[in-house]
Amino acid sequence: MKKDILTLSHLDLDDFDQLFTRAAELKDRRKKGIIEKSLIGRTVGLIFQKPSTRTRVSFEAATAQLGGTPLFIQAGDTQLSRNEPIADTARVLERYLDALVLRTYSQAMQEEFARIASIPIVNALTDLYHPCQVLSDLMTVIEFKGGYEGLNIAWIGDGNNMAHSWINAAAVLGFSLTLACPEGYMPDPAVLSDAKAMAGDRIIVTTDPHEAVAGADVINTDVWASMGQEDQSESRRQFFAPYQVNRELLSEAAADAIVMHCLPAHRGEEITADVLEGEQSVVWDQTENKLHMHKAILEILIVG
Repeated sequence: MKKDILTLSHLDLDDFDQLFTRAAELKDRRKKGIIEKSLIGRTVGLIFQKPSTRTRVSFEAATAQLGGTPLFIQAGDTQLSRNEPIADTARVLERYLDALVLRTYSQAMQEEFARIASIPIVNALTDLYHPCQVLSDLMTVIEFKGGYEGLNIAWIGDGNNMAHSWINAAAVLGFSLTLACPEGYMPDPAVLSDAKAMAGDRIIVTTDPHEAVAGADVINTDVWASMGQEDQSESRRQFFAPYQVNRELLSEAAADAIVMHCLPAHRGEEITADVLEGEQSVVWDQTENKLHMHKAILEILIVG
């Protein structure tokens, strides 16, 4: 039976641990110079409506390094841009591809692809979720903190798609998550409600960034205005200014706390340059781990 990754709420504990274990193995094997062949003869399609650097390159490189062929398809070059039904496109692409990676505005669009297509569908970002990014982020947490259970993880900034995927993960895994977001920029109430039904008081939402980082083991942030919100950048600054991750805020976390950012970063806005480039930042390891996690995702979904 085929499996998709549309949100982290669709995964169980065994799914998470299998992905973390295999991604770590693949990272180690690459460092040893071992050539992987698990996707020889397989083709992975990528349809992107939104711009991308890390997600696109890491999925393409992951496919190639496993011996497969990545096929990037600009959404505007497909018949979807001329109102071909999603169901028709899905039934065509399942005859050509072994998996399809989608980066779209709409979550519903990806769910429709997954409902129709017989091949695995992977969510490479929607306005609502960014599951593969948080999987690679959690891989990084495991590398630097030895695991995820019992950790206090802080999210500082917008209650956006990244925040939603962290909420999904916290509902299944054994860590505590505190999100500090300005009024009016809180996570989606339905996403939060579903997760809190599973996690209870392990998930906390506040407007106070100092409360969120107090004793935190991991501090996460993201841009104040996501893709498609560029026209709001100026108006958001006044609300988000107190949520900047800087040395003062970092000093309130655990002494060995790590700092994460999914990139691209706007130095001097959501994070200061000295923190992003500082000794507690694991951002560059975090972005490398997208490659290894995406390998694990594709390998497990396509060949088992």
